[in-house]
Amino acid sequence: MRLMLFGTSGCHLCEQAEVIINACVPDGVEIVDIAEQEQWQEQYAVRIPVLYDLESGRELGWPFGLAEVEDFIGRVVRM
Repeated sequence: MRLMLFGTSGCHLCEQAEVIINACVPDGVEIVDIAEQEQWQEQYAVRIPVLYDLESGRELGWPFGLAEVEDFIGRVVRM
């Protein structure tokens, strides 16, 4: 499992999402600033924050809470 959080700097929702995710994933996740690549901007600009599992390609879009993140992680781990 390799989780990434798509967001951007200065995004208060992204900061909230990171706090929630860090409560579920002790090692944290890779934070990806969508401003770094045009492709990410096009795909995620109006959807951030988005939790993304690199192995399965599954996404969890905002809004989400602790229960949704735990469920998402449980589903991608079982794959």
